[in-house]
Amino acid sequence: RARERRARFVGKNGACNVAHKNIREQGRFLQDVFTTLVDLKWPHTLLIFTMSFLCSWLLFGMVWWLIAFAHGDLDHSTRLQRSPEEGLAGAPVSFVPCVTSIHSFTSAFLFSIEVQVTIGFGGRMVTEECPAAILVLIVQNIVGLVINAIMLGCIFMKTSQAHRRAETLIFSKHAVIALREGKLCFMLRVGDLRKSMIISATIRMQVVKKTASLEGEVVPLNQIDIQMENPVGGNSIFLVSPLIIYHVIDKNSPLYDISPLNLHHHEDLEIIVILEGVVETTGITTQARTSYLADEILWGQRFVPIVAEEDGRYSVDYSKFGNTVKVPTPSCTARQLEEDKSIM
Repeated sequence: RARERRARFVGKNGACNVAHKNIREQGRFLQDVFTTLVDLKWPHTLLIFTMSFLCSWLLFGMVWWLIAFAHGDLDHSTRLQRSPEEGLAGAPVSFVPCVTSIHSFTSAFLFSIEVQVTIGFGGRMVTEECPAAILVLIVQNIVGLVINAIMLGCIFMKTSQAHRRAETLIFSKHAVIALREGKLCFMLRVGDLRKSMIISATIRMQVVKKTASLEGEVVPLNQIDIQMENPVGGNSIFLVSPLIIYHVIDKNSPLYDISPLNLHHHEDLEIIVILEGVVETTGITTQARTSYLADEILWGQRFVPIVAEEDGRYSVDYSKFGNTVKVPTPSCTARQLEEDKSIM
């Protein structure tokens, strides 16, 4: 009976399959509130966005209502009063409220909205009668600007997150192992669907597997860096068209003793590929990831060419991006192939 396939460490879409449990220091997330807001899901972000404005409007609406109540603006009997100087003569003097046209909490709430979002309908305004009302007006404007800056900045960061750009960076569904320049190589294809380029793009690869040390320590997810090669040399790539990135399986490679017969028996083998670069249009660093399990590695196959010259320019056929063809390849490990060459 076939052994159960182990869970991926990194999904094909680049998502890390790791769950964080029993985090006791939850307060650390509140020390960086902005990042916490950006990391939230869209329904939670929109809920916080809406509630932050509603709560501030209600809070200051209550403050404006209390100011009007304390000054007597809500008492209709104070609309007309007599001044001490003219009390004997009986001359009526108009009552000056702190805020005009506030008669209830509803009108105070509407005035709070008008102040914070700078909408002036002309019916309600602050007078110079109450210095406290002027102070509250200044405070609410400052609070409104801070809320706008934080929430709009959060929305902007969520809509321009780097992983959105990474969705147009694609990897071949399968990796292949075949001969290149007389050596066994692990190969994959990477491409960019957009015309805007990824600047200073670099690519690296790791093997993640369960290992045990000489002292008996078991490392369930040991990450081992392996050297990548590409047509332009080094880890930097010029991703203007799809490239075949390859790793030479030599004596320093974790794949040195893998053959086509035992390849699919390595259930704990997972090869992670990480592509990083700067988005040309925004200047934001982005990262695209994928992984290959043992059953996603094809032995003795090679990617078909997809770039052709047409009408004085190069054309890329993405319908053949992951297509492979069989090629003659030794059915032995890289170690055995190297030993046979040394004997010859």
